[in-house]
Amino acid sequence: MRKISAKVLILCVALGVGIAVKPAVGADLPVRKVVLYKHGIGFFERQGQVPAGESAVFQFKASEMNDVLKSLTVSSAGAPVSGVRYDSSDPLEKKLQDFPFRIGEAQPLSRLLDQFKGSSVRLQFTGSDIEGTIISSVTIPATQNQPERHQLVLLMEDGEIRNIDPSAAAGIRFVNPKVQQQFRDYLLLVAGARNLDKRSVTIESASDRARSLVARYVVPTPIWKSSYRLVFDDQAKPLLEGWAIVDNTTGEDWTGVTLSLVSGMPVSFISPLYEPRYVSRRVAELPGDRAQRPILHGGVVEQEEAPLAQAAPPAPAAPAIAGFIGGARAKAAREMSADMMAPAYERVEIGLPSTVGPTAAAAALGDLFEYRIDHPVTVRKEESAMLPFAQQRIDGRKLLIFNESHGSQHPLNAVELSNATNTTLDGGAITVFDAGAYAGEALFETIKSGDKRLISYAVDLGARITTAFDSSSKMLRDFTAKRGLVTFRQSLKEVRTYTIHNVDQKEKTVIIERPARQGYDVVEPKPSEKTADAYRYEVKVAAGATQKFPVTEERVLTETLALTNLTYDQLLYYIENRDLNEAGRAKLRPITDLKRQIADIDRETGRLDQQIQERSQDQDRLRRNISSLNSVSGQNQQVQQYAQQLAAQEAELARMRDRQAELRRQRDDLQVKLNNLIETLEI
Repeated sequence: MRKISAKVLILCVALGVGIAVKPAVGADLPVRKVVLYKHGIGFFERQGQVPAGESAVFQFKASEMNDVLKSLTVSSAGAPVSGVRYDSSDPLEKKLQDFPFRIGEAQPLSRLLDQFKGSSVRLQFTGSDIEGTIISSVTIPATQNQPERHQLVLLMEDGEIRNIDPSAAAGIRFVNPKVQQQFRDYLLLVAGARNLDKRSVTIESASDRARSLVARYVVPTPIWKSSYRLVFDDQAKPLLEGWAIVDNTTGEDWTGVTLSLVSGMPVSFISPLYEPRYVSRRVAELPGDRAQRPILHGGVVEQEEAPLAQAAPPAPAAPAIAGFIGGARAKAAREMSADMMAPAYERVEIGLPSTVGPTAAAAALGDLFEYRIDHPVTVRKEESAMLPFAQQRIDGRKLLIFNESHGSQHPLNAVELSNATNTTLDGGAITVFDAGAYAGEALFETIKSGDKRLISYAVDLGARITTAFDSSSKMLRDFTAKRGLVTFRQSLKEVRTYTIHNVDQKEKTVIIERPARQGYDVVEPKPSEKTADAYRYEVKVAAGATQKFPVTEERVLTETLALTNLTYDQLLYYIENRDLNEAGRAKLRPITDLKRQIADIDRETGRLDQQIQERSQDQDRLRRNISSLNSVSGQNQQVQQYAQQLAAQEAELARMRDRQAELRRQRDDLQVKLNNLIETLEI
C-alpha cells in the first residue's frame, strides 16, 4: 500500500481534496452453519428465503474475496440461479497508471510539484497571493549551516522567473480545475485501496418466484484451539475434559448456528481471483511498416522428413459451475435438500454427561476428524467462546520420564495417555489435577484412535538419576576379501549406566529416554519403545531403593584395504586378534607367512646393502693410501699389505653380491606366489 508524506497531506488539505468513501451495501443471508479448521480457514453456510423478484445480497471483506470466489457454491429450491455478480476492482497500480504523476512513499513536496511542470499554481502567503507556471521544483540538501530547503521555480505572467520556497506558503492550489480534479481523483483511489469496507456479492435469479437459497464458501478465520483438563480422582481411569476456544472475528453475530470443529490441516492456499488480471501483449508490426533488413540464411547440414501435421484436439467442455444450473439438472438440484448437500459420515457419540453442558458428537470426516456441538451456538461478533466438546474416562498411567539432555538430575512426573476410544483427541494444552489440587501443565500433539502419548507436567523431587560412561571396547567382528581388497568390520561398544535413586516410600516406574545416535545400535537391553529420535527403557524402582541400569550400544566401523599394501606387522595384528574367527585366521595365515618371508628377505637384503657400502668405502680408502705410498720411497712393504687387504675385500664383495642376487630371485618367487594367493583369495 502506498504511503503519503505529511507535507503532501497538507497540500491535499490546502487543495480541498476529500478522501471519504461511500458506505457499503448491507447483507441479508444469515449464517446457519460454521465449520472451523486448524489451518486458518472456516467453512460457512448461509441459508434463507429470497422473496420473488429480488436478489440475495451478502457481503465480505475485500481480503476474503479470493477465497469466496474460489469456493462459493450456490443451490436454490424454487427457482434456478442465473448468475452471481460482485463488486470488482482493478489493482491500485493498474488504476494509477492513467495518471501523469506519482505520489511515492514519503515523497517530499518539491519532488511532487516538479511532476506538474507547465501547470499554473497559486501560492497563498500572508497578505498576498503569488500565481505562476511551474518550471521546476528541487530539494536543496542540508548543510552544516542550513537545513534542507525546497525551491520552486515559477514563470510569472510578466515573463519574470522567480525562486519561491513552497513550504513557506499557507496554501497551494492548481489554477486549472482539471489538474485539481486529477489530483483529487488520485488521492481518492489511494484512500479507497486502504478502505476496509465490505464487498457485495449478489446472487441473481432468472425467475420472479420466491425461493430458498443455500450458499457455502470458505474464508480466512482464526483457528480453533483445544484446552484440556486431566483429573485424577478415586476412579480407576482419570477424567479427560476438552474445551474448544473459538473466536468470531467475522463482523457479524453467529446466532443459533450449527458449529463443528475439525481436527486436521487440509491443504489450502490463496489464489488471486478477485482483482482483474492483465496480460502484457507484444507489439507487432506489418513487414511493410519498417525497412527491410538483410537476412542471412544458414546452410543445410542435415535434413529430416517433416512430421505430419496433427489436428488439434477438441477443446474440453467447460465444467458446470456449482449452482449455475438449468433444465433437468436444475430441477434435480431444486429437489435436493440442504441436508443432502452436506457431507455424509457416520457419527459416534462420545463422553459422559457434563456438568457444564452437552458434549460434542465426534465423527470421522475423511482423513480428518470432526467435533459437532450438539446444540445451537451463539457467539456475538468480536467475541470468543469456550465450548465443551469432550468429557470421558481415558486410560492414563502415571510414571516418571528422564532425558539426560534436559539438564536436570530429577525426572519429570508424566502420564501415558492411551486413546482406546474411536475418537481423535485434538492436540492442545492440558492442565493436570491430582487429588483435588493443581498438579501441573503440559502440551500434547493430536492423539488418533489407538495411539498414545506421554505428557510431562511437573518435576519429581523424590527421585534423582545420574549417568556415567562406564566402558568402551573395540573388537574385530569379521572381514571379507575379494580381488585383493579386504574389508575389516570392527565394533565399538559403549556402556552408559543410569543410577536411579528413589527416596520416596513408594514404587516408581521410570521411563529413561535416550537419544538415538546415528551409527549406533542398541545391544542390550532392548528398548521398550522407539520414537523418531530416541529409545525408551522402562525401569521399575522399589520404594526407597537405588537401582543401576546399564545400556550397551555398538557402532560398527568398516575399513577397506588393499592386501598388497598391508605389511607383515599389520596383518599380524589382525591374525592375533582374539575376536577374529578361526576360519578367517586360517585364510589370512598363508598370506601372512609369505609376507613374513618377504619381510625377512628385505631385511637381509638391506643388511647386505649396508655391508657392501661399507666395504666399498674401505676399498676407496685403501686405494687412496696405496696411491699416496707409491710416491714415497721405502714403503713397498706397506703397499703390499694394503694390496692384500684390497684383494680380500674384493672377494668378500663378490660373495655378498652373489647373495644379493640369490635373495632377489627368492623374493621374486615369493612375490609371485603372494600375488597369486591374494588374487584368488575370496571370503
